[in-house]
Amino acid sequence: MSNVYEERVTMIAAGEMQEFVPFGRDHCRRHPSATNLQLRQLQPASELWSSDGDAGLVGSLREVTIHEKQKESWHLRKGSCDIGEELDYDEELYVTGNMVIWSRGSKSHASSVYKAFTVDSPVLQALWCDFNIPQDKTECMEAQEKTEKCVCIVQRSCVNVHTVDGKDYIAPLPFQVADVWANKYGLIFERNNPVQEVPLSPLREPLPTMFSMLHPLDEIAPLVCKSTAVTNITRVQYIADYTLKIVFSSSTPSLIMTYDTAQCLHAVWALRKIKTEEQNTVLRCPSTAGTPQQIVTSSSLTAHLRSVSKGESPIASPFQNFSSFPNPNRSIVSPGAHSRSHSPSISNMAALSRSHSPSLGTSSFSGVQRFNLSTNTPSPKRGRNSHSPNSTLSDSLLVPETEPVIPELCLDHLWTESMLNIREKNSQAAKVFITSDLCGQKFLCYLVESRHQLRCVKFEESNDLTQLIFGTVTVIQAKDAAPVESVNTMVVLESNGNLVLYTGIIRVGKVFIAGLPTPSLSMSNTLPRPSTPLGSISTPARPSSRHPGTLDEAFIFRSTLSTGVSIETDSAAPAVWPSPVPELNDSTKIHDSLYMDDCTFHQIGTYIHSLRDPVQNRVTLEMSNGNLIRITTPEITNSQLVKKCLQAIRYILPKEVAVQVLIKWYNAYNAPGGPNYHSEWNMFVICLMNMMGYSTDRLMWTRNLDLEGSLSPVIAAKKARPSEIGSDEDWEYLLSCDYHHNFESHLLAKALHLDPLEVLHPKEEIFPNLGLDSTTLLFGHIPAIFFVLHLIYEELKLDNLMRDGARSLVILLYQLARDLKLDMYMDSYWRDYPFLMKALKQTCQIDQAQTRLMHQPPFLTAEPPSIYHWLSSCLNADMMSPFPYLPGICERTKLIVQSFALYILGDEKALSLEPSMYLSRIAAGQRKQQAEEDDKRLSLNPGTLSSSLAAKLVISLTNLGFTLKDLESVPFGVALPIRDAIYHCREQPSSDWSEAACSLIGRQDLSKQAHEGNLHKTKSALGHVLLSDGVSGNEAEEEEDGMNDMNQDLMSLIWNEDLRVQEVRRLLQSTHPVRVNVVQMPEVSDHEYIEEKENRLLQLCQRTMALPPGRGMFTLFSYHPVPTEPLPIPKLNLTGRAPPRNTTVDLNSGNIDVPPNMASWASFHNGVAAGLKVAPASQIDSAWIVYNRQKNTELTNEYAGLLMALGLNGHLSKLTTMSIHDYLSKGHEMTSIGLLLGISAAKLGTMDISVTRLLSIHIPALLPPTSTELDVPHNLQVAAVMGIGLVYQGTAHRHIAEVLLTEIGRPPGPEMENCTDRESYSLASGLALGMVCLGHGSNLIGMSDLNVPDQLYQYMVGGHRRAQPGTHREKHKSPSYQIKEGDTVNVDVTCPGATLALALLYLKTNNRSIADWLRAPDTQYLLDFVKPEFLLMRTLARGLIMWDEIKPNPTWVNSNIPPIVRQNNASLNTIDGQVSEDVDLQTMRQAHINIIAGACMAMGLRFAGSSNAAAFNCLYKYVKMFLESVSSPVATLAGHHNLETCLSVVLLSLALVMAGTGNLKVLQLCRLMHKRTGGEMNYGFHMAAHMALGLLFLGGGRYSLCTSNSAIAALLCALYPRFPAHSTDNRYHLQALRHLYVLAAEPRLLVPVDVDTNTPCYALIKITYKASQWCEEMPVNLMAPSLLPELHLLKEIKVKGPKYWEIMMDLSKGPQGLQSILSKDGFLYVKLRAGHLSYTEDPKGFRSLLAQTFTHRNPEFLSIKVQPRRLLPSQLPEAVSAFTSDPALLSFAEYFCKHSKKEGQKQDVLDLFSSILYECVTQEKPEMLPTYIAIDQAVRRLERKEMSETFELWQIKLMQQFYNSVCLQDKFKNSTTGLLINPEFLLAMKNTLDKTLDLWLHASGDVLLHSYLSSHPVEESQINMLACFLVYHSIPTLQQIAATGINGTTCFSELLLKFSRLHLPVQALMRLAPVILGGPQATLI
Repeated sequence: MSNVYEERVTMIAAGEMQEFVPFGRDHCRRHPSATNLQLRQLQPASELWSSDGDAGLVGSLREVTIHEKQKESWHLRKGSCDIGEELDYDEELYVTGNMVIWSRGSKSHASSVYKAFTVDSPVLQALWCDFNIPQDKTECMEAQEKTEKCVCIVQRSCVNVHTVDGKDYIAPLPFQVADVWANKYGLIFERNNPVQEVPLSPLREPLPTMFSMLHPLDEIAPLVCKSTAVTNITRVQYIADYTLKIVFSSSTPSLIMTYDTAQCLHAVWALRKIKTEEQNTVLRCPSTAGTPQQIVTSSSLTAHLRSVSKGESPIASPFQNFSSFPNPNRSIVSPGAHSRSHSPSISNMAALSRSHSPSLGTSSFSGVQRFNLSTNTPSPKRGRNSHSPNSTLSDSLLVPETEPVIPELCLDHLWTESMLNIREKNSQAAKVFITSDLCGQKFLCYLVESRHQLRCVKFEESNDLTQLIFGTVTVIQAKDAAPVESVNTMVVLESNGNLVLYTGIIRVGKVFIAGLPTPSLSMSNTLPRPSTPLGSISTPARPSSRHPGTLDEAFIFRSTLSTGVSIETDSAAPAVWPSPVPELNDSTKIHDSLYMDDCTFHQIGTYIHSLRDPVQNRVTLEMSNGNLIRITTPEITNSQLVKKCLQAIRYILPKEVAVQVLIKWYNAYNAPGGPNYHSEWNMFVICLMNMMGYSTDRLMWTRNLDLEGSLSPVIAAKKARPSEIGSDEDWEYLLSCDYHHNFESHLLAKALHLDPLEVLHPKEEIFPNLGLDSTTLLFGHIPAIFFVLHLIYEELKLDNLMRDGARSLVILLYQLARDLKLDMYMDSYWRDYPFLMKALKQTCQIDQAQTRLMHQPPFLTAEPPSIYHWLSSCLNADMMSPFPYLPGICERTKLIVQSFALYILGDEKALSLEPSMYLSRIAAGQRKQQAEEDDKRLSLNPGTLSSSLAAKLVISLTNLGFTLKDLESVPFGVALPIRDAIYHCREQPSSDWSEAACSLIGRQDLSKQAHEGNLHKTKSALGHVLLSDGVSGNEAEEEEDGMNDMNQDLMSLIWNEDLRVQEVRRLLQSTHPVRVNVVQMPEVSDHEYIEEKENRLLQLCQRTMALPPGRGMFTLFSYHPVPTEPLPIPKLNLTGRAPPRNTTVDLNSGNIDVPPNMASWASFHNGVAAGLKVAPASQIDSAWIVYNRQKNTELTNEYAGLLMALGLNGHLSKLTTMSIHDYLSKGHEMTSIGLLLGISAAKLGTMDISVTRLLSIHIPALLPPTSTELDVPHNLQVAAVMGIGLVYQGTAHRHIAEVLLTEIGRPPGPEMENCTDRESYSLASGLALGMVCLGHGSNLIGMSDLNVPDQLYQYMVGGHRRAQPGTHREKHKSPSYQIKEGDTVNVDVTCPGATLALALLYLKTNNRSIADWLRAPDTQYLLDFVKPEFLLMRTLARGLIMWDEIKPNPTWVNSNIPPIVRQNNASLNTIDGQVSEDVDLQTMRQAHINIIAGACMAMGLRFAGSSNAAAFNCLYKYVKMFLESVSSPVATLAGHHNLETCLSVVLLSLALVMAGTGNLKVLQLCRLMHKRTGGEMNYGFHMAAHMALGLLFLGGGRYSLCTSNSAIAALLCALYPRFPAHSTDNRYHLQALRHLYVLAAEPRLLVPVDVDTNTPCYALIKITYKASQWCEEMPVNLMAPSLLPELHLLKEIKVKGPKYWEIMMDLSKGPQGLQSILSKDGFLYVKLRAGHLSYTEDPKGFRSLLAQTFTHRNPEFLSIKVQPRRLLPSQLPEAVSAFTSDPALLSFAEYFCKHSKKEGQKQDVLDLFSSILYECVTQEKPEMLPTYIAIDQAVRRLERKEMSETFELWQIKLMQQFYNSVCLQDKFKNSTTGLLINPEFLLAMKNTLDKTLDLWLHASGDVLLHSYLSSHPVEESQINMLACFLVYHSIPTLQQIAATGINGTTCFSELLLKFSRLHLPVQALMRLAPVILGGPQATLI
């Protein structure tokens, strides 16, 4: 323990003195702008202009003369770190010229620049400031304020604010600023007061002088003050008094100190947010009473501020540099200035409006009301720079702006210093700070330099904590002062040059700095000898003393090298206690006078001029010669033990006494030479006892302490005896010292058989009557101090790490108890440490008169409070009195007591705020509030309502910040109940526990899950681990196919039996040339052969161009791009290679006709596929999106696709408006399509107004009738209409719906408008209308007059066109010149859109009447009126409406086919003979296949992503059927094209059902389709087949489809069952819409990740479905990683044993937790149980079972004597390694359980260790291993009679009681988990203990026991066994036994009766009885 502290001391190197140079000064010389300046100084003026383009520096050179020394300033503060650990470093803000440098550094870490800023004009001031940004109130009702840490740089005309996270703002200043102050809320500005304003005419009111700014984007608002006048009327008014100057501002507490230059008085104000009523008062009537100086009319103020907030600043605007035109005078600007256009935090418009500002003269200061010439009309709310879109210049010219500036902060007057008789001119405070004294009293100190005074005002909070109360002023004469925060003192520089330490207003002593020049050290030469100020700074070669070494009188004689800082006790306040070194007293006095009078600092060449930059305990001294020296003030203590004792003493004593005690200790501790860590405690004891009135040099043990401490050479010199010859006393001292005792018991002494030396008993007669001096400081408080130290001792007993401390403290306590005659306390100490007590024999007499002087506190009880006794009674369920504790000091006592009360007694109220039943708080000698606050803070509160007591306890401990590390330091007996609770919670913790709670119960899997709140980085962390193995050999191939970022390891885990993933990559790659295999027939000429090859290639290219949509599905969201690299887009390769010579075949040779722009849409799809790889959680921004566009080229189709993809994954919403405008204005059609669809998808269902505007420009119907006709390409209109549907999805917006309804039937106009590809526009309008009214059915609010369903029905079946409603009537007056439609609806155009609109409108509503509209006609006559493909749509639509009726079987499919069609199509593949003549077979056949395809698609959508087996089988049957019919001879009847379309639709439906599963049968079908390249297989069918393949492997198996309304709509758009005929075909359906499937994809793969190895693994999970109309609640077992069903169907998910720890997620509370896991790659952390191997290594669990049987076969294996040998010793570590991978346990097995060659006596120990290890490992409780071993060691120690303290015996006793306690037996009747400690082991240990103690009792113990009970002196050799016996058997103390009156008892029954009230265990009584009844030697038979 001590080593740690020594180490810390050396690290701190306290007291060392360092020369201080601000780091910024050095850095400035190397800073780029400074370098430029130096270069320019060397160049002739003529070259300056040409040296570089940025010539703005010339201007600055003219102003600067080269020799002028630059002005610099800096300030330091304590470094703040967000990380948990406490780093102690300084932060420095250095200002010079135009530069500000923020650096960080400390003694142990070199300084480094954190940020450097360069601005345009000289920096006036730089300061740190925190701005508060209110967060949205969505999460909780109280809006949490987020703090932004910033640096503010003040220039003449503006303030630059730079936040830590990179935002920067520039706020213009509307006036010249005199000073800026940071406070709790933001900044306060003081206006510079121009001279001409002083002689005020009565007509003009003054302007406010102080302003506040709460955020850089806020307006600057005037400050208001609230003060009570003489007449006691409280007035609220603006601060307009220019004689008021701020001299200090602090944020905690929120204070402002001002100085009134007229009255020369200081005042203190509280700064707070203004209240609404005060705002109203000020704004209504600014101020009517008072002098004209105080009157301000708000209108003039507003006008003035408004005018300047527009940027009309009183001096030339600084913003000209930022304006958009190039400026030749541009100097080097900070990076922030350039980045402002991209800064997200400020709107560009605001920046622009501020930057073009006309320069105005100082006239803007006049109070004349002015008109506002700006278009900016800010609102009084936060975002004040908003622009009203409708305000125009003319409006604001007419109306004067009267909206006032609303004040935001208010000053409340708190205190003004009292008037003196004479006014002290210029007595303004030069320095103000807040300091607190050693007892926590706060003082506001201000230094009045002109009078050399430091004035200190004490202040404290009122009882209700609402306001501050100020006290009187104390004046200290001082030249300068600085606070020392961490020691609660301040350093004061007196006018004679001495540095003095004060705490509050009490003087502590002088500070000497050893490195400063000191006079010559010979006594004769008293004149000072000058030397360099840094003459003796310690360097590594010449180290300073180890401790904060110190220096005073005696030190001057002896040590020249120690360079500590020392405190000298002031001669004015001499020490109260006798000096430990009487011999030297006189010389000290001589020296004092000599040195103090003659050697003041002024005679030395350099002296301390001032103090600056105090941080923690460091302060800089500014010397008279300009050097800066940084010194450290020593800490108050470094020992934990002393610290705790001081806290307790400070708590219990009155404040005045406490401060004196602390000062005396501080002086003693930091005396010359300083103690090392070991002797710090000794010093404390001597110091404390001296203050209590003891003479420590006459008490034997303290005298030894004193001598022990003499390790330091300086102290040794002080204590040198005058006699040179040794004496006997020296020898006796050596024999009795602790070192000698320790050595005697050392192993070496035994090994060498050294005889112990007889110790001559010290002659105690020397000090016969020791007494106490009752005049000392603490004499009266001895009992109180004794009691709090006793409580500290009880607290230390609960901390293993402080056992040494308890041992040291108990000696002091024993002495005090003896002197206070507290026998029961003495007895309890003796029982704890029997050996320590025998040495303490001296008593100090305290006579009656003195006792009366002592204050006897009420809490000092006769019976000592013992924490072990209390816990023991708690376990035995006896009566207990509340246990006393010191709040804030004995926190562990409180925690343990409350935990036991909760867990053992089952009292849940034990955790309530007032723990009076179990704890009693000791009343403090001072400040009650503080303690209460501590108590509120640290009370256990169970947090969530947990079911079991164990869970409540764990949650409460977590809330207190109790961790496993803390638990390890709790003694094992006390910790057992807590460990037991943890063990019981481990099995099934609640899924919503916090990370800390999961760590506490040892479930790393759950704690890591809770910790992975921001898991978007896991791809890099975990993904790279996985990817490293999976890279195949051919690197070049890997790079380009666009699929190499997939998580190979994960996919090989999901599909581990074959290479299907490689096959999918082969089918979907489009980067390699295709193989053109054409055999040249003999009759074919070479030229024709080349043409033939190229024609073949053209066919194959149809397939290649159709691949990208499928690849996009396969690689969906699989990649996190690096923000600094562009996204790789694989190239689309349309060339071929012809075997056998591998010659290249190219389409560009000109031999055949190739369609123009053939690959344009293919490129678009390729771009989309690349963009969809980007995961939604990636960290990309607008700049990255723009950066991906190829420079210096036109916009490409690939980039257009990329934009759409980024919209689909949500990133496009980050794109700035400027970039969007830039792209659209280029007029590139594809880019516009991608951009509009992308932005709409990103803003799905938001009704975003800006996006609506963007889309409306492209839709003529949404523009006003009078607007200009824009020439918008047709495809772009389609995309825009679809975009409107996405943005307004599900909103049922009336106007939008009306327009879209009209657009479905938009007639063709004249001049070829709307004439081509009308079908796709009508379809898009229908789909968009369906989306807008998605699932609303008949509940369309406010649309009944539109008759939406009727209108759609008409569009579907035809009929007379209705009149166009609304504004567009005019547009369609003149008919088209090309297309004659008449006045009927053109069903061929409108039917698909209307049908699907109806389907989406009534989606899942099961509305039968609408569904009947969509039923297929059942007569041949009617069938002839409907196109066959429209029957597909109708069947599909009908299925979607009657959602719940879809059944996954062919019966349901056939139920859609009308009887007439069914009769005429008995079989698809044969032609029956008996067909009646009048039936049109072709119509019937086409109707039949289309209806089946429609029904299949409806089924596919209904079961999308469910991998439903029945649906799969049904659809698979139909795919096979269609495949057969395609190749059958009757295919011509239905038409090849129709059959291919239906086949594609059914294949897609099958893929929908199996989405993400990678099903092998479907993969084979897709591969078959891939191979068919000739005949009817065109571009569209290839696209369908490869989309099916992509859906099958959606997102690499991580994604599946959901069936929400929105998802169904998206899938309908993407899989619209009419496929393009060729690659540029958009006639029926816009190809870009094929990618909207992304909106239906959701992550559903759950991947178990082993928390120890951090790799994915297999785990068994059980999912339980909710009960629904289709099935009961049912559990299903899955082997994860696997796709989960849709979450809304599930009730719970559980990771099942036996291999892994169970994790249960209850989805009935809401699926948010699971959703967040799935969205972050689906990693669920699991933890392998001990004794099991993972499924990969041991799939059947056999290897684990072998291990299990081994351990379960012998439950008796923990008995000590009998040890069945199952394993050979050498196999042991290997066997353990099968159970655990913990290195500590493996090492234990290796070193402590292996048998040695020589089978010696240790065999049984090794056997025991082996069995303990097995038990701990197999039963998942490795944390019990140390406990087992501790018990075993303790028992063995007792057997050897070597137990010197009874601590371990108590622990064993508590454990036994815990397992015997009644509550436990109830608990375990229904418990599944076993006991933490093997009961047989405990029993064996108990027997051994009983046996050992009984043997001792029979041998010689009864005599000892008898003499103890009859209060006779006890023989010392056996004293430890006696103590063990008393503790183990809970024998009461003598006083308790005497109280029962057992004297004269003769029989056992009487004894039993008398002892019953003491609750003595019977077995103890059986052992006591013979001793009490029969005297010694009587034994019980």
